[in-house]
Amino acid sequence: MKRQSPATKSAKASDARRPAAGFGTLCDEINQFFEGIGLPDPTSVGSPSPGELMLTPPVELKEAPDRYELAMELPGLDRKEIAVEFAGGVLSVAGEKRTEAEEQSGNCLISERSYGAFRRSFSLPHDVDPEQIAARYRHGVLTVTIGKDATAESRVRAIAVS
Repeated sequence: MKRQSPATKSAKASDARRPAAGFGTLCDEINQFFEGIGLPDPTSVGSPSPGELMLTPPVELKEAPDRYELAMELPGLDRKEIAVEFAGGVLSVAGEKRTEAEEQSGNCLISERSYGAFRRSFSLPHDVDPEQIAARYRHGVLTVTIGKDATAESRVRAIAVS
């Protein structure tokens, strides 16, 4: 049996107590990966200003026989602060929740509100009809209805290999 020195034992014990010790290295490796494939560092894209966060609003995507329906929770936003676009088979939703500038008397003791920008993109199936996409914003929920193209399946054809 191999004996460990006291210094080796204490080093291993301190590493065990620090589960995130290698996290910085992992982040560096991920950033290098993105740079290696020609993409910018994901932490720098749309970086929020100090004190703001990059939001990731929760979504729900459902399928019906004639359409897809995407619901995204965006409480506290105004309709004018939301942008929805469809290009190249990708639906993108972006917006920004800004901090309120009004002065209030007294100091804020607790604030769990979040502010910042967001951008979510979704690759849509080939049967989407771009002319049948509509967005509605009510009570803090954005609902995007995406109609299906009934002829999309008939456009698929087998290619003979010669």
